[in-house]
Amino acid sequence: MAELVFGGGFVGGLLLHADHDTKRQAIARALAAGIDWVDTAPMYGGGESEKALGWLLREAEVPPRISTKVYLDLEGLDDIAGQVERSLETSLSLLQMEKVELLQLHNALAPQTGNGHLGVDHVLRQGGALDALEAMRDQGLTCLVGMTALGQVPSCLRVLESGRLDAAQVYYNLLNPSAGRDMPAAWRGHDFGGIMAACRRHGVAVMNIRVFAAGLIATDVRHGREVIITDDTETAEEERRAQAVFRELGGEYGSRAQTGIRFSLANPDISCVVFGLAELDHLEQALAAAEMGPLPEAALARLQALYERNFEAA
Repeated sequence: MAELVFGGGFVGGLLLHADHDTKRQAIARALAAGIDWVDTAPMYGGGESEKALGWLLREAEVPPRISTKVYLDLEGLDDIAGQVERSLETSLSLLQMEKVELLQLHNALAPQTGNGHLGVDHVLRQGGALDALEAMRDQGLTCLVGMTALGQVPSCLRVLESGRLDAAQVYYNLLNPSAGRDMPAAWRGHDFGGIMAACRRHGVAVMNIRVFAAGLIATDVRHGREVIITDDTETAEEERRAQAVFRELGGEYGSRAQTGIRFSLANPDISCVVFGLAELDHLEQALAAAEMGPLPEAALARLQALYERNFEAA
């Protein structure tokens, strides 16, 4: 079954917004429960997530594995190697580490560079982003290299099909599971079709991100950090779909957050589930979800019926 990864990002925000004692308790509890991976990035709080981990992990008897990211400045693509090296050097300094387990390219991809997207040629060509990530691996500064599979799906697939990646962050949740399955004709949304199949073909570990759809699955309470990162997606529509899901499933499978995690645990192609948290109880809920195990087939069948009518009432 997939493992849980402690997400150090902006949406959950515990490593950014909680007091030091809460951060310390969260990391200690996660490690004691067997979570041995924390995912972070230099863009999370302008380095604050990595900085917090730097002092928190010094207190850990057995530090967890860390994944971090590189986000290329599209105005500086004449020096991709330099950008990657400087980004990782800064991350390692903040983390107070000599190397990370996984370094990931975090730009959304497209056929050509522009409109906030990195062109796939800048990833695959000689001197491109993958060459730069692999150079960091060759220098012993990271063990593994990967990508965040966002942007235009054909471009993401081209990079995955290169066979050069160890891991990929993949968008997948109760409201949009398209990365891992064929969706019925009635379903609408950003279609990630083929992503997990490509990962499977090339032995790329799937790190499930956005398991709570920026929190819209987990709760109806809004905190202002509900950043939508997919095309063809509106907050109001996501809220409608989440309400339809829990009208159907209710609390039969745990809290809303637990149901979301258990949905991901039911997909055997997922290696780990990256979950964000804003308070200590969110960690306890995630741990309890893992204890409950994957959603049963009966629940998945009920969700399939919802997808077939685009979350409309029967």
